[in-house]
Amino acid sequence: MTNMVTVFGGSGFLGKQVVRALAKQGWRVRVAVRKPTFAYDLKPLGDVGQIQVVRCDVRREKDIENALENASACVNLVGILYQTAGISFDAVHRQASTWMADICKSKGIQNFVQVSAIGANPDAASKYASTKGKAELAVKKALPSAVILRPSIIFGPQDGFFTSLAGQIKMFPVMPAIGGANNKFQPVYVGDVAEAVARTLGNSDAYGKTFELGGPEVFAFKDLIKYVGAEVQSPRPLVWMPVAVARLIGLVGDVQAGLKGMIPVLPAPILTTDQVLLLANDNVVAKNAKGLKDLGIAATAVESIVPTYLWRFRKNGQFAITA
Repeated sequence: MTNMVTVFGGSGFLGKQVVRALAKQGWRVRVAVRKPTFAYDLKPLGDVGQIQVVRCDVRREKDIENALENASACVNLVGILYQTAGISFDAVHRQASTWMADICKSKGIQNFVQVSAIGANPDAASKYASTKGKAELAVKKALPSAVILRPSIIFGPQDGFFTSLAGQIKMFPVMPAIGGANNKFQPVYVGDVAEAVARTLGNSDAYGKTFELGGPEVFAFKDLIKYVGAEVQSPRPLVWMPVAVARLIGLVGDVQAGLKGMIPVLPAPILTTDQVLLLANDNVVAKNAKGLKDLGIAATAVESIVPTYLWRFRKNGQFAITA
């Protein structure tokens, strides 16, 4: 264990899997997070002393610089799904990524993996997608050797997609189909994304390349809603919702998100106006894009993982009778 990698955002849903994968490869891992008390459970994922946790607010350039001290590689997993008071897409996505890449360049760190998202585009209507795209440009400008990973919707235990969808299905008697819910997703397993990070970090064959990560199947959003309803044994009829109505609901979500920055105990918004914009586009791997297969990773199917953690939403839990 001679090489040190700093992982920004390593305490999150994806981060924990990435830390485990990198430790398994023999990296010394420094996990840079805003709230270290939420990350100490990562230490048992490696050998004694292999994983350390440091405080870092990526909105502060000096914190990033300190977190990269004596590191030989960097992984950026930081991202937010909605803005709150004091925490914007631009600050967390574009500005933080720019600082990381510039500091790595000044320190001679060439091994850099930036986890972005499918649909990242500086010119996108969605602020989430546009700031992700601007972050990619900033990283590539400072470090041409940087690897960009663009996953589709990531699933796995404690995810924010299938778990949230199941909760909504149990809460409401009908489910809205925004604009018909024909937009497509290509859900990718969290373990596969973490393995992609591990296989590209320090891999000279991957330097300067972009990989789009998706699972083996493409689903229309409406089909995923039906699948989750059947899996939790609570099928719900789909009701077509005009996009204009969704935007009005998103405005309420925007207010809730803003308040959550000041009152953390508030639940996360179900929908924001920016997310409505994201739903207008498909979230699938582009044709001819490099992906999991190019990294020697066999994509994991939704059906082989999702049932193992959605059973808790069934009336009788794991003892529910299934067809």
